[in-house]
Amino acid sequence: MLNAMMGIGIAIICGYFIGKLINKLKIPSVAGYVIAGLLLGQSFLGVFNEAFIEATSSISDLALGLIAFSIGGELLASELKKIGIKVFIIAFFEAFFAFVCVTGAMLLLKQPMETALLLGAVASATAPAATVMVINELGAKGPLSKTLIAVVAIDDAICLMIYAVASSIAKVLITNTQNVEWSHVMISPLIEIGGSIILGMVIGAIVVVILSKVSFTREILTVVIAAILLTLGIATKLGLSALLCNMSLGIMVANLSSNKAKAFATIESITAPIYTAFFVLAGARLQISLLGQIGVIGVVYTIARIVGKVSGASCGAIITGAEPSVKKYIGLGLLSQIGVAVGLAIVISHEFAGTEIGNLVITILLATTIITEIIGPLCTRYAIIKAGEDGKVGLQVQ
Repeated sequence: MLNAMMGIGIAIICGYFIGKLINKLKIPSVAGYVIAGLLLGQSFLGVFNEAFIEATSSISDLALGLIAFSIGGELLASELKKIGIKVFIIAFFEAFFAFVCVTGAMLLLKQPMETALLLGAVASATAPAATVMVINELGAKGPLSKTLIAVVAIDDAICLMIYAVASSIAKVLITNTQNVEWSHVMISPLIEIGGSIILGMVIGAIVVVILSKVSFTREILTVVIAAILLTLGIATKLGLSALLCNMSLGIMVANLSSNKAKAFATIESITAPIYTAFFVLAGARLQISLLGQIGVIGVVYTIARIVGKVSGASCGAIITGAEPSVKKYIGLGLLSQIGVAVGLAIVISHEFAGTEIGNLVITILLATTIITEIIGPLCTRYAIIKAGEDGKVGLQVQ
């Protein structure tokens, strides 16, 4: 019988090689990790069964904590001031429109409100890696490229906030199906978001003080990993958002710690195998048998998300008076979704265990993600070339 350590080793090795193969096709390696998981999962080879996936859930939890912490690290006050309010408006509109379009489309398909809200929240996420990869490959420079990089940098933070609200409402709807108290529906998200941010700030303040007393890389790594794990555990115990807590923790360290550069560099140095295992295990959850049931839902989800992203980004660009190229093409650079979206699907499968929502969301997301990871970079490339911002000599991307 496959034990946890053997399985994780197999996941990392297979994910690495299939990721390298996929990357040669100019598709982000992370799509290869998901495909590796699909092949190793119950739908094909059956190496990873449901019991094994649950037994290794701690890997997924740690990966989610690291992802959220890294997102917080991108939100430097000094950098946000440089970006300006225009980018915030564009990012909010593209994320919110995607949420509204997908939620509305799911309701038209007679899906329950809680399912529609969760799918809408996941749809708001954009994967920065694929967008940045294309920009670097083309050596792109100009208003569109600059705005794209700024938008994807803060998109995930907005997505986590939308998810916190949507999941809180969904939980209330599920537990109070007969007699919904709308005052509870409105207050619950505020309590969860506020509590999560406060917890992250408190632990972050303690970490900042400790980091000011240490200098060796191994000490910094120990402190940060311990803080992330502690935050995950306390958030889960209190029923708060572990993602928001760790994002708040990352913001505190990034903006207040004198050792912030070392802190995030040391974390980044250990994340590759953890992320590989995480996405492989996520792919293993994809149940091919469910694709027939969600075929129409998956197609509508993909179309509604594209419509929301493109129209929302363009609307935000028009409101802010952005350059013509930004107004016309920015939405096409925001279609890739793998990353935080997969993380949220895993969170949903945990938070809504025992319901049909978990399997439905993760199957829809992983199935459509493979598609968006192919068309996303192609659309980004098209947008940059049409905007006339592609360089004559592309940069090499690892």
